[in-house]
Amino acid sequence: MTEHAGRVALVTGGSSGIGRGVAPELAEQGASVVVHGLVHDQAESVADEIRRFGRRAVATAGPIGLAQTSERAVELALDEFGGLDTLVTSAGIQWYGDVVETSAEGWAEVFDTNVTGVFLAAHYALPFIRMSATGSVVIVSSVQATASQAGVPAYAASKGALLALARAMAVDEGPHGVRVNSVSPGSVDTPMLRAAAARFTEDPDAIEKLVRNWGTAHPLGRVATPAEVGAVVSFLASPRASFVSGDDVRVDGGLLSRLAAALPEPDAGSR
Repeated sequence: MTEHAGRVALVTGGSSGIGRGVAPELAEQGASVVVHGLVHDQAESVADEIRRFGRRAVATAGPIGLAQTSERAVELALDEFGGLDTLVTSAGIQWYGDVVETSAEGWAEVFDTNVTGVFLAAHYALPFIRMSATGSVVIVSSVQATASQAGVPAYAASKGALLALARAMAVDEGPHGVRVNSVSPGSVDTPMLRAAAARFTEDPDAIEKLVRNWGTAHPLGRVATPAEVGAVVSFLASPRASFVSGDDVRVDGGLLSRLAAALPEPDAGSR
């Protein structure tokens, strides 16, 4: 399949988690991909995997909250592939604790990565994406932008900010022919999710059980894989979604469709 043939994509956070599912998906669909990660060896590993199945990819690394990281990634896309059509922002971190427990430094760290990192990537990428005939930006947010669990105000607030940013960018970029959308995944089997489980137990079997248990909160009865989110991102970034902009697509297995109140099981005689 080649719906991204001839296109160039930059995926921030592409070396791990959801971004690790996005970058190979875009490449399989024909895109040349710049894989960004915090650690160069991890980003290079993903780029090497893409190259092994015959697609073009290069790696870059650095803290996404620093301007030079995004500037360097965009320059790499231009130098290696001659342009830029797609930006997918997937880099993100979690910080646990309520507002009292969250330090000012922790709050700033979450927003530097989750929000400022997206702004900086778009700031440097958009002048070139505007030159594309089918320019697109996809921002990875979270269901926690809409409904939050306990103890993650910094993360939830940052993800809510991304929904607002995506809408604002869609309005501004539309006249340039660039579409901007976001996706809001539910629980996804990523290192971040497993690190959350490890806060409660160090036993690998117990972590596995806890991840499966979290999956039962979703009507589909399981957590997502990064590749499942990557498939939706790929669609939104593709010409097939040519009139979709300013939207947020939930990839949550029905999580936000379910009311928390549980009905009792009916008696056998009432069935």
